[in-house]
Amino acid sequence: MQYQRLIVENDNVGERLDRFLTNAGVWPSRSFVQKIIDAQGVTRNGKPLKASYRLEYGDIIEVTWDEPKPLEVTAEAIPIDILYEDQDVIVVNKPRGMVVHPAAGNYERTLVNALLNHCTDLSGIGGIIRPGIVHRLDKDTSGVLVVAKNDLAHIALTNQLKARQMNRIYQTIVHGRPKESGRIEGPIGRHPIQRKKMAVVANGKPAVTNYRVLEYFKQYSFLEVKLETGRTHQIRVHLSHIGYPVVGDPVYGRKKEVVPIEGQALHAAVLGFIHPRTGDYLEFRTELPSAVQQALEWCRKH
Repeated sequence: MQYQRLIVENDNVGERLDRFLTNAGVWPSRSFVQKIIDAQGVTRNGKPLKASYRLEYGDIIEVTWDEPKPLEVTAEAIPIDILYEDQDVIVVNKPRGMVVHPAAGNYERTLVNALLNHCTDLSGIGGIIRPGIVHRLDKDTSGVLVVAKNDLAHIALTNQLKARQMNRIYQTIVHGRPKESGRIEGPIGRHPIQRKKMAVVANGKPAVTNYRVLEYFKQYSFLEVKLETGRTHQIRVHLSHIGYPVVGDPVYGRKKEVVPIEGQALHAAVLGFIHPRTGDYLEFRTELPSAVQQALEWCRKH
C-alpha cells in the first residue's frame, strides 16, 4: 500500500478533487486517479471523498492506493527494433501489424509481450496489461514509441505528454490535395452512433493537429503531421473530418481503397522528449516501412 498526504493551499480552493490530484503530478493520469477515488482511497478526516468534491483551504487530503500487481502478461521471444535503452526508458521502432499491449482479442504477440521477454523492469503504473506504456500507436501505425522502465520515468513522460512537451511528427498518405499547410482544431470523442469509432463531437476532448504537404500527386498527397494533443485515432479522425482521409484506413477511410496497402498509411517518424532523469532532450527518427514506401511509389506512378 502506498500513501500520499496533500494540504490544500489558497490557489486550489474551490477546485475539483480529481483535477487537483491529477495536477499534483504524483499519479500518471486522471483515469488512474479516478480508480483510486472509486476505491475510496481518497479521504478527508477519515471520510472518503468523491471526484466532484470542491476543495477548502487547509483540507488535508490523504491518498492510499495499492502497489501495482505483479505482471501477468506472458513474455514472448518476439524480435523488436530497439533504438535506445538505458535504466529508465526503452525507445522502439514498432512495426506495422503489431498491437502495443494486450486487449480483448489480442493477448499475445503484442509489443508488451516482446518487451517482457527483453527486460523485467517495466513500470507497473500502467497495470497488469499495460506495463510501461506511456502512449500508444494503432496496430497498423508504425514508428517510434517510448516505454518507461520505472515509475519515475512513467510519471515524468506522462506529464510531458499532458504539457504538450513531446515532439511527435508523423508521415502519412491521404486522398485528395489539401492546401499546403493547415491546423485542424476539433474536439474528439466517441462517435454518437458507432461507439467503436471516434469522431469530432461538441462534447469531445480538445484536439489539435498541424500538417504540411511534403509532396503532391494527381489524386493523393504525402503529408507531415505534428500533434499538439494525443487523442485516440486523432490524425485519422481529423484528416477524415476535413475531407482528406488517410490512405488504407479501414475505419475512417474510403470504403474501396485503390492503393495497394493493408491498413492505414501512417508512420510515427519522429519522437522527441526530455529524459526523465538527466533532463537531456532526446530525439529519434525512423524511415517509412516498406509497405508505406511501396504505397507512396504507387501514388507517384498513378
